[in-house]
Amino acid sequence: MTGTTLDDYTDRYARRVRGMTASEIRALFAVASRPEVVSLAGGAPYIAALPLDAVGEMLGRLGSEHGATTLQYGIGQGTLELRERICEVMALSGIDAACGASPEDVVVTVGGQQALDLVARLFLDPGDVVLAEGPTYVGALGVFQAAQAQVVHVPMDEDGLIPEALETAIAEQARSGRRVKFLYTIPTYQNPTGVTLTEERRERVLDICERAGLLVVEDDPYGQLGFSGDAPAPLRARRRDGVFYLSTFSKTFAPGLRVGWILAPHAVRDKLVIASEAQILCPSGYAQAAVSTYLATMPWRQQLKVYREVYRERRDAMLDALADLMPEGTTWTVPAGGLFVWATLPDGLDSKAMMPRAIAARVAYVPGTGFYADGTGNDYMRLNFSFPPPERIREGVRRLAGVMEQDIAMRRVFGAVGRPGGRRGRAGSDTPGPDLA
Repeated sequence: MTGTTLDDYTDRYARRVRGMTASEIRALFAVASRPEVVSLAGGAPYIAALPLDAVGEMLGRLGSEHGATTLQYGIGQGTLELRERICEVMALSGIDAACGASPEDVVVTVGGQQALDLVARLFLDPGDVVLAEGPTYVGALGVFQAAQAQVVHVPMDEDGLIPEALETAIAEQARSGRRVKFLYTIPTYQNPTGVTLTEERRERVLDICERAGLLVVEDDPYGQLGFSGDAPAPLRARRRDGVFYLSTFSKTFAPGLRVGWILAPHAVRDKLVIASEAQILCPSGYAQAAVSTYLATMPWRQQLKVYREVYRERRDAMLDALADLMPEGTTWTVPAGGLFVWATLPDGLDSKAMMPRAIAARVAYVPGTGFYADGTGNDYMRLNFSFPPPERIREGVRRLAGVMEQDIAMRRVFGAVGRPGGRRGRAGSDTPGPDLA
C-alpha cells in the first residue's frame, strides 16, 4: 500500500521546494501576538516611539497631493531621490563618496529580505556553499536553502566571527572540492546573538576573504542602533571591491513600508536591477516616497537617538531581570546595540522542547534551533527586548525562569533525557561552542 499525502501537488513541485522549511519565528507569531502572552520572540521595532501624528499627515499628503506619481509604476532600481537619501544615511556610518558609495550603485529593494534574495539569485547555484556565522539570521537561512545552497557555519565568540575558524572553514571546503561563493555576515549587533565584530577582526576577516577570492555580503540592519558610542565602521566602509552592503529602513523607520537597499559593486548593479524587475517589476513608489519624504522633512537623526534610548532602557531591563531571576547555569550576551540577547541554557535543557510549556506559561521566545542550518542549537534561545515595555520584559523573564526551573526540577526527579546530537555550539562539532556570555 502506498503512502498518502494531504498535498495533491507533491509530485509536481520543483526540486528546490524540498529544501524549503517554515520559519520558526513566523510560526510563533500567531501565538506570540495574543495579549496575554509576553512575547520576547519577535524582532519588531517600537513603532510607537515615532511621531505617528506627523507621519500620518505626511503619508496622507503623499496620496492626496502627489498620488499621480507616488501611486504609479516606477523604475526597477528605485527613485533617484531615495537613492540619494540612502547615501546620506550610509554616510553616517562612514560609507560615503570617499569609499565609492554612489546613488548609481544603490538598488532599492522590498526590505532587506529581497536584497538577500537578489544576491542569492545572482550568485548561488544548487550545491554551492555559503559561509555564515553560527548562529545566523533565520531569514537568510531560508533564502539560501531556497536557492539549494548549503550553509556552513563559522563559530563566533563574544568578539564576533572567529577569523581562524573562517580560515579553517575555507580550507576545509577547498579540500572537499566544494565551491564557496560568499561569506554572509551581520558584523554589528548581530542577529541573533547581539555581539559585534571587533575592529581588529574586521580587518582580518576582510583580508582572509580577499586572499581566498571570497565575496562578502554584509547585512547591517542594526548598525545605527548602538547604545554607547559609535559602532565600528562597516566592512563596506573599509573595502569597496567584493563587498555587498545590505540594509533596511525596517528597524530605523517603519517595517510595514518594506524598503531596503543594496550597495553593490558597479559591475553587478545592472544585473541586480534586472533580477529585481523579474521579481517585482519595480519597488513601491508610494513606500519610496514615504521614506524619502521622512528623511527630507522630519528630524530622523533625532529619532534615531530616541530609538537608542528606548532600546537601551529595555536592554537594561532585560539584563537586570536575567541576572535576578534566571536559574544557575544560564548565561547570556550583553549587546552594545540592536534588539536581541542570546541566552545559553543550563546543561540538559532544550529550548525547542521547552517551548510548549513556555507558551502555556504565557511567554514566548525563539529556540536556538531556528538559527542553525542543521537544526542544532537546542541549548540556546533568542530573547527580544525592543518591543515590550520594561515591566513586561521583567514579567516575561519571570515566567520563562519559572518554566526553566520546572524543567530542571523534572530532570532531578526523572533523570536526564538525551537530545539528538547532544549539545552543539560550534557548527560541525559535538562539543560546546565558545561561551558568548
